[in-house]
Amino acid sequence: MFKKILIANRGEIALRVIRTCREMGIKTVAVYSTADKDSLHVKFADEAVCIGKPASIDSYLNVAHIMAAAEITNADAIHPGYGFLAENSKFAKICGEHGIKFIGPTPEMINSMGDKVTAKETMIKAGVPVVPGVDGLLENVAHAKKAAKEVGYPIILKATAGGGGKGMRVVWEESEMERNFDNAKTEAAASFKNDGIYMEKFVEEPRHIEIQIAGDQYGNICHLSERDCSIQRRHQKLLEESPSPFMTTELRKAMGDAAIKAAGAINYESVGTIEFLVDKHRNFYFMEMNTRIQVEHCVTEEVINYDLIKEQIKIAAGEKITGKAYFPQMHAIECRINAEDPYNDFRPSPGKITVLHQPGGHGVRIDSHVYAGYVIPPYYDSMIAKLIAVAQTREEAINTMSRALSEYVIEGVKTTIPFHQQLMRNESFRKGDFTTKFMDSFKMQ
Repeated sequence: MFKKILIANRGEIALRVIRTCREMGIKTVAVYSTADKDSLHVKFADEAVCIGKPASIDSYLNVAHIMAAAEITNADAIHPGYGFLAENSKFAKICGEHGIKFIGPTPEMINSMGDKVTAKETMIKAGVPVVPGVDGLLENVAHAKKAAKEVGYPIILKATAGGGGKGMRVVWEESEMERNFDNAKTEAAASFKNDGIYMEKFVEEPRHIEIQIAGDQYGNICHLSERDCSIQRRHQKLLEESPSPFMTTELRKAMGDAAIKAAGAINYESVGTIEFLVDKHRNFYFMEMNTRIQVEHCVTEEVINYDLIKEQIKIAAGEKITGKAYFPQMHAIECRINAEDPYNDFRPSPGKITVLHQPGGHGVRIDSHVYAGYVIPPYYDSMIAKLIAVAQTREEAINTMSRALSEYVIEGVKTTIPFHQQLMRNESFRKGDFTTKFMDSFKMQ
């Protein structure tokens, strides 16, 4: 087992990893930008090293500074968390070249799933259902128009190196193609330094349901059931839950088996997530694989009593996993608490938290790095906390979440707490009747 792990991340996920390491008797090293010097992950780690100025490119994306921090502190492993360098194969390779274990999959595994076209081809060979589309990248607008006629409108254009909704456009008819194609390529180039675009059939009324998986270095792979991530805005998730209210026993088995096939196709090791689109007829299609821990891993942990960070560390240390499938015993809901104004188009609201009272009680978990007096910097993602409610049934979990949200007090900045309070009262949400288009018609009251 590792003696000292450097966490190449910030905020709540860095603190989350520190907590598990402490339980496992492993020393930790926090890295931080000058903007994060007062963050809790810096205070709770055994050691902390400043790695640069506030901008991510100067700090959390600065591989040379992170590797220097690992070497001067004698860390024998690096946990990347999510975001930043978590799915950067070059970083994983550099860790290996310096004799430091990257807690995640190999560079080859990251590459095989990082490019969406290659990943889709791999899934087809493995017998995993994929969204109908066109093989390979689109050469130009004329190629895109011809392909769309074959696939049938509506179609969706996607950046091959994409994520987070960047470089993605829905095209409903041919007259919209040229503008959307050019915009998708421009946005992809700006976001990922890769303007490659591919095409898929646009799945109407879809659910976004993902399967958590874990694989070890010996070829063993298990799935740990599903999470429903359909409540999202501009392809950014707002709420996740497990199990999905849309799930059936038969669908869970089919999707779980497909997820194991998908991970097995690249001999995957570490924890990861296979993301699917599920249509209204419960047909499901592979969308992408995230080769890292997810923001929403907490809901899975709560419904199956399984520490995913601990499992990830143990796998990296060469230990075997056990079991083939785990099924939810409870119901959990996670609300992402962001420093954003839901009454003003979710505009970011950085600044100083003047008052903070966090909820508690039975069935409530909070993963957060903030406190009263903490200044939320404007340089990073606006998520400041994850509020998780767990209960025996979905209705009880919603009621627990409603109660917890009513206790949650954050002053000094705007947050998404009022949005989540209204969501818990929404009749369609309470019935489980929603798709990824839910937010298109949701209005704050």
